[in-house]
Amino acid sequence: MSGNLKDELMIASDEEADEQDQRLPMTLPGNVTALPSADRREKLRVIEALLFAATEPLDEETLAVNLPASEDIAALLEELQGLYAGRGVNLVRVAGKWAFRTAEDLSFLLERHAVEQRRLSRAALETLAIIAYHQPVTRAEIEEIRGVSTSKGTLDVLMETGWIRMRGRRRAPGRPITYGTTHDFLDHFNFEQIGDLPGLDELKAAGLLDNRLPPGFSVPMPDDDDDVREDEEPLEAIQDEDDEPLAIDDDDDLEPGSSSSSDRSAF
Repeated sequence: MSGNLKDELMIASDEEADEQDQRLPMTLPGNVTALPSADRREKLRVIEALLFAATEPLDEETLAVNLPASEDIAALLEELQGLYAGRGVNLVRVAGKWAFRTAEDLSFLLERHAVEQRRLSRAALETLAIIAYHQPVTRAEIEEIRGVSTSKGTLDVLMETGWIRMRGRRRAPGRPITYGTTHDFLDHFNFEQIGDLPGLDELKAAGLLDNRLPPGFSVPMPDDDDDVREDEEPLEAIQDEDDEPLAIDDDDDLEPGSSSSSDRSAF
């Protein structure tokens, strides 16, 4: 075989190998993340812009309005969440919706200590905890659990915060109003769902429950489903004059001139 023919065969072989390499997908090392395509990057930018501009968390249905109908919104959100995982702002899911929040390890930079005029009393916190765990629950049932009477003002204050709502009426004599928590409650305490409330073991570990509990003691599994229960009926649009008033008439439920901060330990 002449030298020229041998060189031509080698060149042809190299060109064929290059063509095969181009057809094969590129394999990236395990520590290298592939960048999204231009079209996918644009979709991520749309979601990113909507979440940054929103004044409240957005659900997937709201985000999907601005994207093709066949788009996998959950996959895009998961990808965007990964892109923000190590940054000063994280994409988090709260109350079934999505929002950007300051990274937890940097939250101390944004803390501001201010004197508030009023804060929730112990009675209000106990009432809020009972509603969260036992919803839907009536005022009489709250009093039975607490062992003391509950003033109208306590419920009114919690209604003002937007953390509880009137769900409906119990199918019982007098048709008492039933109460439950709201999405604002989940958002304020940074819960994705009501089931994230601390359980029995967590409450013990936090020192909120005595280790010497009576036999059979248990913490109920909270459920804030919006559907009316079998023992409830829908709340009437127009309240009767005999309904519980919403005006604050009990100053004992608020303590003036003290600073406060809310966290899970209140429950």
